[in-house]
Amino acid sequence: MRPLAVIGNVNVDLIVGPVAPWPKAGTETVVDHDDLRVGGQAGNTALAWQALGIDFEIAANIGDDQFGRWLGEAFGSRAQKWPVYREGTTLSVGMTHPDGERTFFTTRGHLPRFSLGDVVSVLDGDRLSGGYALLCGSFLTNDLTRDYDAFFDWAEAHRIAVALDTGWPIDGWTEANCAATRGWLSRCELALFNEVEMTTLAGLDNPVEAARKIRDGMRQGATAVVKRGPDGAIAIGPDGELIEATAPRVKVVDTIGAGDVFNAAFLAALAQERPLGSCLAAAIRVASRAISTLPRDYSGPIAFEDVVNERA
Repeated sequence: MRPLAVIGNVNVDLIVGPVAPWPKAGTETVVDHDDLRVGGQAGNTALAWQALGIDFEIAANIGDDQFGRWLGEAFGSRAQKWPVYREGTTLSVGMTHPDGERTFFTTRGHLPRFSLGDVVSVLDGDRLSGGYALLCGSFLTNDLTRDYDAFFDWAEAHRIAVALDTGWPIDGWTEANCAATRGWLSRCELALFNEVEMTTLAGLDNPVEAARKIRDGMRQGATAVVKRGPDGAIAIGPDGELIEATAPRVKVVDTIGAGDVFNAAFLAALAQERPLGSCLAAAIRVASRAISTLPRDYSGPIAFEDVVNERA
């Protein structure tokens, strides 16, 4: 199996809900459940890998407070080298809605201080050679994002294939954010975006055409994946072939981090050198399981191996 790493945002998520209708100012609303958990794109991906029994590395930073220590404890030895900044740990409060969607309120906290120096101090490039690194949380990790060109140089020098999932920009998909993302993708081997993001980046309504256009601007032999929620997923592979996979019908409980769970299972299957169709199927199955269970369940290592073998 090829080495795997995730680089980006790990923060605290406080999930409450469901909330409907939206509360009026000055009122109090009682909700049915709350969940304090590790969050952020990198955190969600790493949690899924842990649950699936996948070996991986993770580069992140934490704040100098009790939440920061709690995040570090969640990943044990993998977090020993994480830098600690004298900032409050980033906190996201997510309010779920009856349809499974959510609204987030996030503090800036420690994430903007995460830097390229932090990444190379945590990850061993030689050990990751020939593997995949998922780069995420791009619009939250200000110091690292400014040095993305140098990061791509480091990854290329160590023969590490980079997968990109930027997350949603705080100020939306402005032309500047789209242009920056397309520039980053030109240095990447994998694009992992949802349908709205992919079509917006490409300026096209059709997700297949959008994925082809984005892939054409990436490295030779790249793959562009479009996550389509209940409609499954599609991918334009290294040879330009369209691969499609459907999603099972499930009762949605919590969609928070669904795309990150998809990314984790997809890359885990890819690292096992499974066919692209098998990778999509595994990602959809694991993500569907995660969003339809509370407490969240990823099916576990044995079930994951069964899934990737189904389409081998």
